[in-house]
Amino acid sequence: MRRRGNRRLLVTGATGFLGRHLVGAELGWEIVAPSSAALDVRRRDSVLETIRAWKPAAVAHLAYRKDDRRIIVEGSRNVAEAAEAAGARLVHMSTDVVFPGRPAPYREGDPTFPINDYGRAKADAEAAVSAVAPSAVLLRTSLIYGTDHLGAPQTDVRRAIGGEPFTFFTDEIRCPVHATDLARVIADLAGRRDIAGPLHVAGPDALTRAEFATVIARWMGLNPLLLRIGPGSGASGNRPGTVILDCSKANSLGLTARSVRDVLRPG
Repeated sequence: MRRRGNRRLLVTGATGFLGRHLVGAELGWEIVAPSSAALDVRRRDSVLETIRAWKPAAVAHLAYRKDDRRIIVEGSRNVAEAAEAAGARLVHMSTDVVFPGRPAPYREGDPTFPINDYGRAKADAEAAVSAVAPSAVLLRTSLIYGTDHLGAPQTDVRRAIGGEPFTFFTDEIRCPVHATDLARVIADLAGRRDIAGPLHVAGPDALTRAEFATVIARWMGLNPLLLRIGPGSGASGNRPGTVILDCSKANSLGLTARSVRDVLRPG
């Protein structure tokens, strides 16, 4: 725990990639980061007791396991119920894959229609959170990457160039966002009770997975010509193709993220 005045932010999933960026940043909050053993979000009574005991001003719910619907849906409901009972502001982390994919950008009011199990679980989690904590903000974002801590995008590129069989898709478009930018937005939203419901925050660049991998390879000083690229999302049938988040609402509130090409400059 790191003390910052009398403001307390409880973070679930603090050991995950985004959680480490949030906990490790200087963002003006007293951070409480219980481990998954200390706060198993699947255990409703324990979650209620733990969050009430800490009396946080806000909760950032980042914990999830991609293949565990119970953690995603029931865990989110439990955290939302506990935050509401404690009078804490809730920032609930969601995803762009609640949408099926289309050429036009998605706005917050567009209906969700996920096409895979993970997207369905996250959409159901949004509904569960909204039902018990209507003042919560549902923060939808896109592909997360980092520079101090390297995430899956960089790791995949390094492994692919090392000879592992990765294909970076030319028909899957996302809006990559730096984890530090996202952590700053979460910290800002934790102190703003005037914003509720879905909110889109992602990077300004709409890139295919192949384009993003090429930018990463050049930034890492690796040869992008060694990357294997090709179609994939459309062929698989269970991955959204083009998902571009319209972030104009967040931008109007001063909540922005940097361009990939500004962050990942070679050399």
